[in-house]
Amino acid sequence: MKGSKESQGEKGSKGALIALASIPLIMTLGNSMLLPILPQISKELGVSAFGVSMIITVYGLIAILMIPVAGYLSDRFGRKKVILPSLILAALGGAGCVAAAWFFTGVTAYWIILAGRFVQGIGAAGAFPIVIPFVGDLFKDEKEVSKGLGIIETSNTFGKVVSPILGAYLGTLLWYAPFIAIPVLCLISCILVIFLVKKPKAEEEAEKTSLKEFLGGIKSVLHEKGRWLYAIFAIGGICMFATFGVLFYLSEILESRYNLHGAYKGFVLAIPLALLCLASYGSGKIIGKNKLLMKWLGFGGMALLTAATLITGFNENIYYMVGFLSLSGIGIGVVLPCMDALITEGIEKENRGTITSLYSSMRFIGVALGPPVVSLLMNRGHWTLFFTMAGVGAVGGLLSFFAVRPSKEDSEGEGRTERNSFKPKKGSPLRQRAR
Repeated sequence: MKGSKESQGEKGSKGALIALASIPLIMTLGNSMLLPILPQISKELGVSAFGVSMIITVYGLIAILMIPVAGYLSDRFGRKKVILPSLILAALGGAGCVAAAWFFTGVTAYWIILAGRFVQGIGAAGAFPIVIPFVGDLFKDEKEVSKGLGIIETSNTFGKVVSPILGAYLGTLLWYAPFIAIPVLCLISCILVIFLVKKPKAEEEAEKTSLKEFLGGIKSVLHEKGRWLYAIFAIGGICMFATFGVLFYLSEILESRYNLHGAYKGFVLAIPLALLCLASYGSGKIIGKNKLLMKWLGFGGMALLTAATLITGFNENIYYMVGFLSLSGIGIGVVLPCMDALITEGIEKENRGTITSLYSSMRFIGVALGPPVVSLLMNRGHWTLFFTMAGVGAVGGLLSFFAVRPSKEDSEGEGRTERNSFKPKKGSPLRQRAR
């Protein structure tokens, strides 16, 4: 009987993991699918490259503000109670974009689409970032948590690879077809969560946290471990800035300069993303719990990103650019699992939701800034654009070199240094809440 109950529990956890893994996949598709059709949207609605980049940026900006709020609400009222309404909001935002494209034209349609993306960004804030602590709630064993987070990250990166191909193909059928896909996919994910995800026992027994305690906890962790945390937050944001900036740039020049459209364009955009995905998978397999290895792989990845973008600035040949920008994708793919693991392994469960929500916000800052910054830099010349991106990558490399400093014990995956331990001191709000 006991064995059969455990078997049922494992099946339930696997089903819940599948449902939760659908969320980052759908959220990634809902944003990245639009990148290859941004030039098409610009022509259809008669807006500038900077204006159309705001369709990506407004989504990211509101998500940045709402992610910490969603993290607090999920701690107080439950993960599932936040995820389900968030998925519905994301679906409604997508439906609003479809209605704008269907019933209106020109600038009017553009502003309504921006409003729809605003609503969709609120939904995204309460969906994907909540998945990470939810996986921690589902499993007691740390190895199972790590495996679960690996599946979530794989789903996220897979969405990045598929999105430009799918978005470009749908754009050939109807310019706003990717907007139609968003509410459909959100509703599918919502149904999966309703039927496959049960409230974990850890959540049922969790002590409710007041807003004052929540804010006090954030202040305490940032005060004690600020230097280490800020470095990882910044590196995550830089990686997303480079990823979405490169994709926006390639999407623009492939269409305007090389007259490449549809699925062909999508496949070219997918090349650096596919290598990013493979590098991310390989990095995640290698690092284990070795924090010293995480530090040096993170530094190496940022160095590769910096070198690749710097070299790209010397030549505008499309094969040359795609090749070196693919190398930058490998660098980013190496870095991200290291930063994710440093935060996940270094934070106790009761504090993980708070810190991961702030980390997700910083990554969304990169997503939001990438397209508009690149659209402005494109007017200043090829060299200026890639020299700036290389400079940003160099900042990330310096942060990983100087701010992430594991001890010898951490090199073997054992113990924690003061910098790498997120365990709160006695008397801190987080310590009091953990009792």
